Amino acid sequence: MCGIVAAVAQRNVQNILLEGLRRLEYRGYDSAGMAVCDKHGALKRQRAVGKVQALAERLASESLAGNSGIAHTRWATHGRPSEPNAHPHQSRERLAVVHNGIIENHEPLREELSAQGYVFESETDTEVIAHLLERESRTAGDLLTAFKQVVSGLDGAYALGVMTVDEPEVVVGARKGSPLVVGVGIDEAFLASDPLALLQVTDRFIYLLEGDVVRLSSGGRIEIFDASGAAVERPIQTFEHGDGAASKGDYRHYMLKEIHEQPAVIAAALEGRLGDRSVLVESFGPDAEALFRAVRNIHIVACGTSYHAGMVARYWLERYTGVPVQVEVASEYRYRRVVVPEGTLFVTLSQSGETADTMAALRFAMQQGNYLGSLGICNVPGSSLVREASLNLMTQAGPEIGVASTKAFTTQLTALMLFTLALGRVRGMPDDEQAELVEELRRLPGLCSQVLGLDADIEALSTAFAEKHHALFLGRGAHFPIAQEGALKLKEISYIHAEAYPAGELKHGPLALVDSEMPVISVAPNDDLLDKLKSNLQEVRARGGELYVFADENVGLTPAEGISVLHLPHIHEALAPILYTLPLQLLSYHVAVLKGTDVDQPRNLAKSVTVE
Repeated sequence: MCGIVAAVAQRNVQNILLEGLRRLEYRGYDSAGMAVCDKHGALKRQRAVGKVQALAERLASESLAGNSGIAHTRWATHGRPSEPNAHPHQSRERLAVVHNGIIENHEPLREELSAQGYVFESETDTEVIAHLLERESRTAGDLLTAFKQVVSGLDGAYALGVMTVDEPEVVVGARKGSPLVVGVGIDEAFLASDPLALLQVTDRFIYLLEGDVVRLSSGGRIEIFDASGAAVERPIQTFEHGDGAASKGDYRHYMLKEIHEQPAVIAAALEGRLGDRSVLVESFGPDAEALFRAVRNIHIVACGTSYHAGMVARYWLERYTGVPVQVEVASEYRYRRVVVPEGTLFVTLSQSGETADTMAALRFAMQQGNYLGSLGICNVPGSSLVREASLNLMTQAGPEIGVASTKAFTTQLTALMLFTLALGRVRGMPDDEQAELVEELRRLPGLCSQVLGLDADIEALSTAFAEKHHALFLGRGAHFPIAQEGALKLKEISYIHAEAYPAGELKHGPLALVDSEMPVISVAPNDDLLDKLKSNLQEVRARGGELYVFADENVGLTPAEGISVLHLPHIHEALAPILYTLPLQLLSYHVAVLKGTDVDQPRNLAKSVTVE
């Protein structure tokens, strides 16, 4: 999704802003732009459609030199990708704005401003902010006062960065429903929508809270005001991951690097949370045990890949804790009348902690007042989800740059298993059963490494998909959501249409699609549903379908005509969904490489979806 970088420094900020934009490319965007106040006090701007490199080429021929500036990568919401629609937006060459989010009342504001003589050059909702600020600044006396007046009249979600020629060494910003952080330098200050954008200049950050307004000025001065307008101080936090975490290293793509990081990040997710024979409930927070004891129902609400993780968790939670679980798509959850049984815990997951639909669902749920509390499972410290949920469990995945989620998903699953065992512990789960699963969790990173060792075999398998246009994924039980995740990965990065079904549903419709041109991918762990799955696979072969099966080494499935089998190491059936995710990720990756798509930044998608 859109990205913001801004700086007030004692040096030329052009390259700082440009590098920040490059570090935000993973979020997904269609255009980029930059504005600075030059040494003559003039506002200068460059914009380009396409990649940040296109902007860099513009800057190489006509640079922007100045000690303060704002920059942006845009993902289209209002108006097509075009240079006039790219940020920053200006008003009468006095003022420039960059904006993430959506202004819901932009149409009446546009009409009002047009009637007052303001000329709109774009189709965006953002340009109304620039003109409103230009209007208010004429009477407010300073940019900060005008800015506070303007944001008070905006409906919707936003993160904003603003500068004006009247105060050339000042940048102001605000956040409401969209993330914004302050980078703290030495006599310098920065703004960004993601701390990754600023790791080349600082590792110290202030995470702005909902409704905060900030003013950066020369000498590194930082002033913050809360939603009521009162001056406040926010803590400075050191970023936990080194700058190298956002580098591809020796890998061809970020996605491949992140797939291969999974043994290490799963181990990090487990670190400090496992006792000798049980999960440490205290790792969820000091109030977790009392809250868990009161749980009688669970609602899991999430989007996309995180929703699939929640679907897997339903099988685990109902099996090991006996608690009924309902899993909801966040974008649908708050638009119906939700019945909340007594004793219900709200659980939500988000890689970024800023997903707009997920955050809206969490806020909606907490406003109802019917839930015991909320548990947030997230990868980003200081994010909105972490700040607003009652309890939190960090997944420890580190920065995930590839748009198609990989390590964030498997660490979410790991965190959900920890939650399952923690809840089971306080609800009387047998000690031996807890101890067995804890020991299996300790083995999990090593087993993941073994599966990743099959990379070359999976790459060879992927050649069968290079000319395909459709694919069908099958799974049973907790592996149906894994099949859904496998289908999502294939369609996200290779643009092959893919669907997933419970294998037992084949005869209820999907078999009509099966022929020699429809590859069918299945996962076959060694569990109670194996014999039924084998029967379903025979249904595919009987119709001429080509089968590609990732199977437990002990299940007795062997390659044959029309059946390709790749054996995985044996694992406890409860943890098999985590392990069987990895070969599906690798398959999708290698198919996408063969098809020549943009693996890390697939078309039309964004990493952090901060608009509804």
